[in-house]
Amino acid sequence: MQTVDIDVAVVPVAGLGTRLLPATKSQPKEMLPVGRKPVVQYVVEELTRVGIHQILFITGRRKASIENHFDMDHALIQLLREQGKEELLAQLEFERAPVQYFYTRQRRQLGLGHAVLHARHFVGQRPFVVALGDSIIGLHAQSRVIERMKEVFVDQDADAVIAFETVPPHEVDKYGIARPRGDGTIFPLEDVVEKPSPEEAPSNLAIAARYIFSPRIFDALERTGFGAGGEIQLTDAIRLLIQEGGNVYGIRLAPGERRYDIGNFPSYFRAFVEFALADDLYGPDLRAYLQGLLHT
Repeated sequence: MQTVDIDVAVVPVAGLGTRLLPATKSQPKEMLPVGRKPVVQYVVEELTRVGIHQILFITGRRKASIENHFDMDHALIQLLREQGKEELLAQLEFERAPVQYFYTRQRRQLGLGHAVLHARHFVGQRPFVVALGDSIIGLHAQSRVIERMKEVFVDQDADAVIAFETVPPHEVDKYGIARPRGDGTIFPLEDVVEKPSPEEAPSNLAIAARYIFSPRIFDALERTGFGAGGEIQLTDAIRLLIQEGGNVYGIRLAPGERRYDIGNFPSYFRAFVEFALADDLYGPDLRAYLQGLLHT
């Protein structure tokens, strides 16, 4: 049984966000606000809450604002102190999280698998989390799914543990889809298929933007060719890992751990409204405003 702690994460944020143009023309989709915070801040807060101490961002062009966001802004802090705005200083508490940030660029857009492969030298021989930077798990990121995934990874001496959510059958062609062994909350994976048609899908369990891998995934990625969309698909590397005898498990998101995928305008709008309505300070007034708006 493995005993090593899993305290390093890789956060891919290099995607162009073309489905959110023009909002993403000059800013990363991961920096779009959902409620009061940018998307990627929720992801980082989820990671630090479950014991991650080092985060490597796989970035690209026009992503410098992500690095700036997690840097200490001493001039802003001093200004707020001088103006007596202590309540606003509390909103910058995330800057002092006990985590180290690292950044490297994916200079060619060749897919998620290609992005993860950039972490090989940083990760070394350690197991690591992959958390997609455009997906929030749970309202206000109040999710412990990574904590549960860590337990499965250690208890099962796994090579990979992947989070899954149930999606409508007609949407399976948007995701990597599991062929599970059994119907439990935690299950061995017999296969995983990237974006199958509804007729060919082995289930309606879709990968939910959170993974834990052993370094074996890098060898699989090195040998993975171009797949769907002409990209190196992480799902294809997981499939190769399974085919070669790797010990790969899936875990279902718990009730209340819905995935908020900020990948297109309909899902972004819904996420923003839901998070804003749940805001302790501003939510009640917004709810009353929307109720009036919808009844006029």
